[in-house]
Amino acid sequence: MSPALIVALLALLLGVQPITTDLYLPALPGLAAHLGAGIGGAQATLSALIFAFGLSQLLLGPMADRFGRRPVLLGGLTLFVVASAGSALAGDIGALVAWRALQGVGVGAAVVCARAMVRDLYVPTDGARVMSHALSGLGFIALASPLLGGLIATLLGWRAALAASGVFGLGCLALVAWAMPETVPRPNPAALRPGPMLATWGRILRNPTFVAWSLLIACTYGGLFAFLAGSAFVFIDILGSSRLACGLYIAGCSISYIVGTFWCRRWLLRHGLAGAVKRGAVFTLMGGVSMAGLAWAGVLSPWAIALPQMVYAFGHGIHQPCGQAAVVGPFPHHAGTASALAGFMLAVTAMAIGAWLGVAMDGTVLPLTHIVGVMALATTLVAWTLVQRHGERP
Repeated sequence: MSPALIVALLALLLGVQPITTDLYLPALPGLAAHLGAGIGGAQATLSALIFAFGLSQLLLGPMADRFGRRPVLLGGLTLFVVASAGSALAGDIGALVAWRALQGVGVGAAVVCARAMVRDLYVPTDGARVMSHALSGLGFIALASPLLGGLIATLLGWRAALAASGVFGLGCLALVAWAMPETVPRPNPAALRPGPMLATWGRILRNPTFVAWSLLIACTYGGLFAFLAGSAFVFIDILGSSRLACGLYIAGCSISYIVGTFWCRRWLLRHGLAGAVKRGAVFTLMGGVSMAGLAWAGVLSPWAIALPQMVYAFGHGIHQPCGQAAVVGPFPHHAGTASALAGFMLAVTAMAIGAWLGVAMDGTVLPLTHIVGVMALATTLVAWTLVQRHGERP
């Protein structure tokens, strides 16, 4: 594959996740009203997806090491397309949650194979640069998703917003089938055997470099996920914004994230992986703390949420390319399994945050701003301690 094709393929495969989460966010309040579900029920459609996304990776990662990236991608994306159609046709909230869980399995296949492919093809530092290019493309997907979702939900309703993700998945499936060769250097015949698989998990989980980067990824995504899960209700139901305005606020955060991925490439050249993350955490901390502070001060404006989240998103654009490439760096022969364990930790964090928000949302902006502030502090702590000690080690 040419470098341009690799970047495009990675961007699209990683973009399956924001397409599945961000595109339907402006439709969440309407979905909840139409299906007779409250905030908790609507957010369960997101939590179920994230839970299945994380849990399925524990099997999908070893499968990708055993059989290769290509067959796992083809099967996972096919499941994603079918589940997207089922989501759009769901007649009640229970069926929708079930279909979204199956979508999560498909998203897991796309993401775990994409991260593993980077390690198949590049050493960690080069992989971080390639990943930053791919995540810039993902940022444009994330930018378009809430805008397109708000427009589709306004014109065609929430079912059309869910169906649109299936169209994207079908395009990814076609590209993988047409243009992607197998990238795994040597399939691992023992990857799915219980004994060797558990031993591999143990080695990976004890590796300090893996622990540092996987915690960074989980914490920084936790703040982003809190915003994604709660922002539509905060902007539309609490602060009175329109669906389209909600999409614009979320899109503004995506723009900031894209800028962060471009800046990441500059800092990687000058400061390396750990140095780039150390500087990105300054923005993460400023964004999270200012959002919580403005809420405590009683500043009730959409911009008091959106602007701090844009600052947080800039830091996220630094952390994600570095973390996604570095977390699989020490494991060239078990990249799929390492990617899966990192994804599982990320998903558990997001699921816990989604469950807490479903209970804690009380008609104010405080639950959302509190959790973003907490995750900003956690991300900064990991970036300034564990990553600095262990992040550059093989």
